[in-house]
This record gives sequence, structure tokens and C-alpha cells, in this order.
Amino acid sequence: MSAVAEDPLGRLLDLPGVPEAVRAARDAVAEVHRHPTNRRGWPTTAAEASVRAARASAALDGGSVEIPAGGEVTDPVLAGALRVAESIGPLLTTWERAPLQALARMHVLAAADLVPAGRSEELGRPRPGEEIAARLNLLARVVTGGTTAPGPIVAAVVHGELLTLAPFGSGDGVVARAAGRLVGIASGLDPKGLAVPEVAYLRRVEEYRAAAAGFATGTADGVGEWIRYCCRAMEAGAREARSIADAAAQG
Repeated sequence: MSAVAEDPLGRLLDLPGVPEAVRAARDAVAEVHRHPTNRRGWPTTAAEASVRAARASAALDGGSVEIPAGGEVTDPVLAGALRVAESIGPLLTTWERAPLQALARMHVLAAADLVPAGRSEELGRPRPGEEIAARLNLLARVVTGGTTAPGPIVAAVVHGELLTLAPFGSGDGVVARAAGRLVGIASGLDPKGLAVPEVAYLRRVEEYRAAAAGFATGTADGVGEWIRYCCRAMEAGAREARSIADAAAQG
């Protein structure tokens, strides 16, 4: 992202294949919101989507996907991902007004069991450095109305930027993917949080990592491919949402 342009994301919709990818992602998510089960029963399907997203996000960071039946989750990465997932709804208003505060809270939840007890003061605090501070501030400006880019682009950029920046030094992947979900909800792309693109990231983890590495280069090709990739993952996440809704309909 560049702080020079009035709209930091203003030219991303002009990248090859991005308008088509954005449109396909929007259409796929809109369709699953029209599923009969999701018209009234969406709180149940959204809750299942949230858990699946948390498990996949944890696995991407080396955590477990297993939730013991009736038992306590002991894997620190999975426990953190589940706590973050539970916080997304309550944090939505904070995210829309003070995204850096929301990111700090998500890091506290994600990394509570990852940071040694003697270093608990690190929780919720970005690593020092002018570049980290500047890029986080720019990210906050984008989230709070500093761009007219469509939701799929903003979600991809927020996700990719936090992966690249790794501002906290622990739990950053879980926080980045949760921030992407928050953008999807807040932007109206996926207002009920039904889609599960995290499952698509996990199923093709090498493609996910390669696309993220491309975004980190900051080149037009790398950023464009990351946005297109995230849009494809959102389409796949909508298919996952449909499978959740179909299963719920069958009782």
C-alpha cells in the first residue's frame, strides 16, 4: 500500500482479472445468503462456520484441529483461534471505529497461551518500529473509510498486509485471517459471516503461502494474484457455507 495516493487501494480494481474475481466472490457469497436455511437459521450456520474457520486458521499456524468432546482445548494455537472467533461479533463495532484497538484485543486472545508468563506485557502491543506503526496506521485509515475499494479487495489487503507485517510476532496468522473475516462482515460482503475461506486456504496451503509471499513483494503482479486468490478462496468458502446450510436443513 502507498500512503501517497488519496485512496491507497484505488488502482487495485484495475489489475488484470481482479474485477471479474471480485464479482464472482460477491455473487457466490450473496447466493449462499439466499439459501433457505440461512434466511432464519443463519445464527446456527454462522456459528458452525466460525468454528470451522478457527480450526482451519489454527492448523495453518501449526495448531491442532481437534476439539475434544466435552473437554478443554489444550492446544494453545487452537484455543487462541477459538477465542478470537468468539470475539468477532462483539468486536465489530470497535473494528469499524478503532481497528488497531480491535487488532490488539484479538492478539491478546490469540496469543494468551503462546507468550511466556513473564512477557505478558507483549500481548496486544505491536513490535516497535516506525515502519510497523506507519503501515498499521495506514491500514486503520483504509478500514475506517479511507478507500472506496470493494469488500473483497479490502479483505484481501488487510489479510495480506497483516500476514506480511506480522506486527505482534506471535499469533499473527490467526489475527490476520480473523481481520479478513471482520472486513467481510463490516463491508457487507459476508454480513452474517457464513463463508469459510479459511478451509480453502488450508486445503491448498502451499498455494496460500505462495500467494501471500507474492503480496509481500508489493508488485502489481504479486498483489493482483493475492487478490484473485483470496476471491477464489471466498468462492470456495461460500461452497463450504452451502454444505453447512444443506446439513442443517437435513437436521
